[in-house]
Amino acid sequence: MELLVTLAPIIVLVLVMYFLMIRPAQKRQKEVQNMQANLQKGDDIITIGGMHGTIESFDQKHMYVRTDESVVIKFDRIALKEVVK
Repeated sequence: MELLVTLAPIIVLVLVMYFLMIRPAQKRQKEVQNMQANLQKGDDIITIGGMHGTIESFDQKHMYVRTDESVVIKFDRIALKEVVK
């Protein structure tokens, strides 16, 4: 019984860390993967670096983004921050 009382704070701490840190990070990662998987030609996007543009084409690892100046730039797909609706 004393062992359970001794380990209870550690168990509670691990559970709190899981629900406050690990679980939200996993959820965020799943949302990002879903967004990258549903990428389509013509989508307006913003990259992690703040570049705004339109998807020209893409493959497994890269996406080609057309900017306002009609310049096409090659980015890794992981550089995608958000798809602008």
